[in-house]
Amino acid sequence: MKILKYILFSILFLSFLACSNDQKKKTDEAKTTEAKETYTCPMHPQIVEDHPATCPICGMDLVKVNAQGKSKGLMLSDAQIKLANIKTQKIGGSNFENAKLINARLVINPLNTAIVSSKFAGRVDQLFYQEAGVKINKGQPIYKIYSEELLTLQKDYILNIKQQKAFPQENIYGNLLSASKNKLKLYGYSENQINKLSVNQQTNPYITVFAPIGGVISEINISEGQYVAEGSPVFKIENLNQLWVEADIYPSEIADVKIGQSINISVLGYENEPIKSKIEFISPQLESNSQIITIRTNINNLGNKFQPGMQANLSLPYFSKNNIISLPNDAVLRDEKGNYIWVKTGNNTFEIRMIEIGSENEKFVIVKSGIKNGDEVVITGAYLLSSELILKKGGIAELELN
Repeated sequence: MKILKYILFSILFLSFLACSNDQKKKTDEAKTTEAKETYTCPMHPQIVEDHPATCPICGMDLVKVNAQGKSKGLMLSDAQIKLANIKTQKIGGSNFENAKLINARLVINPLNTAIVSSKFAGRVDQLFYQEAGVKINKGQPIYKIYSEELLTLQKDYILNIKQQKAFPQENIYGNLLSASKNKLKLYGYSENQINKLSVNQQTNPYITVFAPIGGVISEINISEGQYVAEGSPVFKIENLNQLWVEADIYPSEIADVKIGQSINISVLGYENEPIKSKIEFISPQLESNSQIITIRTNINNLGNKFQPGMQANLSLPYFSKNNIISLPNDAVLRDEKGNYIWVKTGNNTFEIRMIEIGSENEKFVIVKSGIKNGDEVVITGAYLLSSELILKKGGIAELELN
């Protein structure tokens, strides 16, 4: 009887122990499952937590996700592909160019600047323009001057006309007439004014000076009633139909620059109107105070749309390669662990890959390894594919990409 009781007690104890072990096993499995659970934001998949929370960026509740294996692939429906605007492009050999962006400035072209100076001593009796910044056309009167010297030249010319008529056979009077006429021309008399003087034979101590070029009056150095000496600067006129674009480069960059090299110019405020030009000048020496080298080109400025002093950017091509693999920048996903792309591997299936990149510009990036010619790469919608990967598989960090 005692033996029977002992056997029954043993059976009950073992049953209880088995139930406890089963319960503990289930609890451990639940904890393991719970430990695998992570939470992420559907709008900002870079936010990953191991507990329920809200997104610190947009405030949305984080969604629970589970790592479901190490597969690098995703399969989407046609509707998902259309909704995510996923587009692909087959990779082949292409050309790649890079450029340096250099700060530049617009300056006046001194070759198109005229200094109007007095050709004889006298008194400025009238200024037709009395302020700088006024536009003027070639041939317009700018000031009138009184000169005793001019009066003497006119009298000398009239006298030589009379002598040449009185002694037509004497060459000396013809030579004197020609010399006096040339003096009047040198002092600013036009052919029409000289002809009028020879017909009327009336002297006039006043002469009107006309603009030698069209442009903008930038300086007026006299006032009405002021006396000027021969050679004194009176007006400065600048033609702005063509401007210089100057940029500064360092000596280490001079190897990338040569005269005749094509460049692109973007004037600030007119970025949508790029200008193509060529380098026309490279300074032969360093600026003493800054140790830089100035390069220069010309741009047309018909209509005076641009003004001297405006800032510009000069795009200087310095790197070019042919038959390389390049991708649009939007196709490459970047984080602290590397660079990734999505490749189409089948009908509606995509796989994420790690790549090594090289040089890049504002539009494209060179791929050094990770893909090959013929691969079909996602060029739009890559970010949405990565978001879907995080929701389904827990993120890129959970995958084996080597």
